[in-house]
Amino acid sequence: MSKSDIAKLEAEIYAKNLELTRLRGEVAGEEVADYTFETQEGEVRLSELFADKSQLLLIHNMGQGCRYCTLWGDGISAFLPHLESEIAVAMVSKDDPATQRRFANSRGWRFRMASHANSNYLQEQYCGPEPGNYPGAISYELRDGKILRKNTCEFGPGDLYCSFWHLLGLFGLGANDWTAQYNYWQRPSKLDDGGDNVLG
Repeated sequence: MSKSDIAKLEAEIYAKNLELTRLRGEVAGEEVADYTFETQEGEVRLSELFADKSQLLLIHNMGQGCRYCTLWGDGISAFLPHLESEIAVAMVSKDDPATQRRFANSRGWRFRMASHANSNYLQEQYCGPEPGNYPGAISYELRDGKILRKNTCEFGPGDLYCSFWHLLGLFGLGANDWTAQYNYWQRPSKLDDGGDNVLG
């Protein structure tokens, strides 16, 4: 494939993505319940996660046990100030609130976190092909006191929602060529500082 073939395909993908954005904007949305979640501050309702905004991006994270969910979380966290200038953003997972916060702090995440472990939220508002703990995101809108589910997406290698894959793709590398890790630091066989109290 030549450079011109690649440029042509990129232009087609760009045009299709513009069309996808337009179509998503036309979705009327369907009303959903005001689900209850647990946080470190106590119980919170879905409507409260909107804060002072009318739109909410609710990120579905599988929990601290998933390296790939951590990759998406790291990427979205970097965009958080930009996103929150326009919409509300929160992350939910099955982990309990204390575990969520410890893990978020270890990654430097500033997401508002909430646990759906003790509610029926995930059975009704899932991102995958069927009910289950799939990673992804849902866009909600608060309109006239009603919560509307607008659009949803599932996260996975090579998708539109993690820029890492597209940067890796510049080198012809894909999901089969790389595996996410929690930490990429490799302990040397000899530590010049003596090696006392090394964690990990």
